[in-house]
Parts: sequence; structure tokens; C-alpha cells
Amino acid sequence: MENPISGLGFLSPVWLFTVLSFPKRPSHQLTPGRQDMSQAIGNTALAYARVWHHVDANERVLGKLAERIALALMGKHKPIYDPGVDCGDYVIVTNARKIKVSGKKEEQLVYRRHTMFPGGLKEIKYKDMMSKKPDEIIRQAVSGMLPKNRLRDRRLERLRIFEDEDMGVFQKNILKRWEDGTLR
Repeated sequence: MENPISGLGFLSPVWLFTVLSFPKRPSHQLTPGRQDMSQAIGNTALAYARVWHHVDANERVLGKLAERIALALMGKHKPIYDPGVDCGDYVIVTNARKIKVSGKKEEQLVYRRHTMFPGGLKEIKYKDMMSKKPDEIIRQAVSGMLPKNRLRDRRLERLRIFEDEDMGVFQKNILKRWEDGTLR
């Protein structure tokens, strides 16, 4: 009887012996970029860690500032961003009293809310709101920039707004500052 493998030159018994005699490499020595089944795949807790940002609203335009704050609250500046996952950061805003609006909005802007009783529509002008609750102006602007879904309230809870420079105990939490309005 003739050996069936001898007709195939590349499958000689010597070649089979050399291939089968080498031990398999452990999973930690695999080629970089390849994943073994035993390795963890996915985002870690470190990727979802929340950072505290400080924003000085002194002489800043309300709409542009609110847009940047909304992006940080949603986590769109992170590479792991997912619309259905709340992966945003904390934002602390100081000097809310010194914010600016463009054009004639200072005279024309009106904030409305309803008490849910008949005839319960309440209107307050921008100037009155600025003197009573300047933090509410920024909060409503950021709320309008966030997606209207279940995560909106949770994201707004991570927004802290102060009327002046003093931010109390939150000073120790800050890791990033925005001097020119950009995230770093």
C-alpha cells in the first residue's frame, strides 16, 4: 500500500511533525489587535468616569455657552458617546449674573410657565428674571439644548450654577476649566 500523504508534497510527515510539535501560545501573547474569547471586550468603568468642568460665564453669550454645556452634560466630547447611555460629565457655572444676550433679547425675551390652573399662565421678562434668579436663565437655555427624553432630568441634575465667583465645596472637584469656551 502506498502512503496517501506521500503524493502531497507539502503535507509530508516531516512538515506535519514540525507543525504539531510547537506548543500553542498563551492568550496574552496573541498578536496585538486580536481579541481572544477570554479577554474582556467593552467599555470599562474608567471610560464612564465623570469629570467636573468649570465654566466662567462672565461676558459670555447665553446661547453659545448653553450649547457647550449641553454637549458636556450629554458626553458628546467622549469617544464612548451613546445616545441611550448617560455618560456625560458634571458642569459648574460661575458668574451667572454677568452673562450676555445678543441683539434686542434683553428687552424682548419673555419666560413663560403655567400653574396648570385656568388662567394660570405666568410671564416674566428677562430683566426681572436676571435680577431674581439668574441661574434659572442658564438652566432653561441648557434644558432647551438637551434632547427631550428620559435622560434630560438626570443630565440637568449634574449642572450646578452659581451667581458669583463663590462655588463652595465644589471648588475641590474641578478637573477641567474652560477659559476660551472650548472643552479640553
